[in-house]
Amino acid sequence: MSNIPPNLLKGWDIVIIDDEPDSLEVARYILDFYGANVHTATNGREGVALVEKVKPRFVISDLSMPEMDGWEFLSALRSTVYVQDIPVIALTAHAMKGDRERAIAAGFHNYLTKPLTANTFMDELLILLLDIPQLSEYLTF
Repeated sequence: MSNIPPNLLKGWDIVIIDDEPDSLEVARYILDFYGANVHTATNGREGVALVEKVKPRFVISDLSMPEMDGWEFLSALRSTVYVQDIPVIALTAHAMKGDRERAIAAGFHNYLTKPLTANTFMDELLILLLDIPQLSEYLTF
């Protein structure tokens, strides 16, 4: 997977929601490199408004945030008809046994763990995206 073309996500709008500036910056930098239009929010409340405005291909959302956490964000998104089918990938630093299953059972499409690193982020994300039928058809490399 290290032969990922730099324009793989060209023109894709992607929303990342995280209250940690370092995680946002790493994800933004890498997704920008692959051609995505990256939009960021620092809590779930901002994230809902941003998703409704941008209507991205997918969302990466931290689970632990102030004001509205990732669980509440997902619930709010799923109750809004015109954005409820947008895939959401959970992101957390507190990976515990059973968390991935809990996140998927709640409606997240999959699960990434922090810290995000430039060496592994895109490979891990691409594996998750290939498991989402409405996105995998657009990934050609």
